[in-house]
Amino acid sequence: MSEMLKEQPETAGQYSCWLPRHKKSVPTARGLLRDFLDDHNSTEPFGFTGELVLGELVTNAVQHARTPRDRLLYVRLALSADDLRLEVHDAGTQQPVLRHTNADEQCGRGLWLVSELALRWGCSPRPGGVGKAVWAVLGPQTGAAA
Repeated sequence: MSEMLKEQPETAGQYSCWLPRHKKSVPTARGLLRDFLDDHNSTEPFGFTGELVLGELVTNAVQHARTPRDRLLYVRLALSADDLRLEVHDAGTQQPVLRHTNADEQCGRGLWLVSELALRWGCSPRPGGVGKAVWAVLGPQTGAAA
C-alpha cells in the first residue's frame, strides 16, 4: 500500500484515497478493497467480483484519461447493507464507451465485464471539479455469481 498517496477520513462503511495514475495503482486498489471488506466482514459477497470490477475501472482511468501523467485518481468505496459502490474519479472528460469486440481482439472488454458483473454502472461529472467519476454498484447476488 505504499503507492497510496493521501487517505481520506473514513466514515462507517466508506473509504477513499488518492492514487497515482499509474498501472501499479491497479493491484494497490484491489488490495485496498480487500482490506476494506475484511475490516467490515464483507469479503464473501463482494470480494472476487469487487476486485475484478475495481481493477477494470482503475485500469480504464490509467489507460484512457487524457490528462497529464501527474494527475491523481480518487478511489471511493462505499458499503451498505445491500450493496457495494465502487468509484474511480479522474481528471479526464472523455466518457467511457462500452465496446463490442471481436473474439480475436486482445483488449477492450473491461467495461463489458463491468456491465455484466455490476447491478448498474455509469459515469457522472465530478461535483465541483474537473473530470468524471465512473462507478459501479455490486449486490450480494453479483458477488455470489462470480
